[in-house]
Amino acid sequence: MEGAWVRAEAGVPSPRLARESVRSGLAGLEFLAGVPGTVGGALALNAGAEGGETWAAVHEVETVDRRGRLRTRPPEDFRVGYRAVGAPPGEAFVAATWRLAPADPEALRQRVRGLLGRRKATQPVGQPTCGSVFRNPPGAAAGRLIEAAGCKGLAVGGAYVAERHANFIINAGGCAADIEALMAHVQDRVERCHGVRLEPEVHTWGEALP
Repeated sequence: MEGAWVRAEAGVPSPRLARESVRSGLAGLEFLAGVPGTVGGALALNAGAEGGETWAAVHEVETVDRRGRLRTRPPEDFRVGYRAVGAPPGEAFVAATWRLAPADPEALRQRVRGLLGRRKATQPVGQPTCGSVFRNPPGAAAGRLIEAAGCKGLAVGGAYVAERHANFIINAGGCAADIEALMAHVQDRVERCHGVRLEPEVHTWGEALP
């Protein structure tokens, strides 16, 4: 067997896609086991972890435009980079198909257990977060820059910077405005301390703060 096609719709949780692929003995998406969110979000941001990235094995994606027209597109129609994907204007992801390689299911399960163990030891797993907030700038780690700027525990309203990993924001009962304001404070502090303006990895929807 040279490989298999795996198709998942945009609303499927990323960890479920990883589990089903591992259960089927197919390698290439197990890194998604610890990534919060859905397949649509993973496609939009080229989500990744442990050296794996969402678009590495994408064969084709399905999109819909604002008039409800469906299209099937190859990866070449997208500008894929580090935590960024340039898509045709006005189109949203509906589903994707990956070409995955066969592998021993038990070896894949062991890899997933190791990945989740490392994530649990270093990140605020089980708490309400959106995953990593800022992209790593070239040659540096966003979390280390944020920690060095004294931002761990910094809070705005019901949101605060995680103590376990500074590139995570915990929602302790706040609202989107709290999180957005906290992100701006973190960016300002890091820029003052290190001369680096962190770029958000998350996307903000709706009306921006003034």
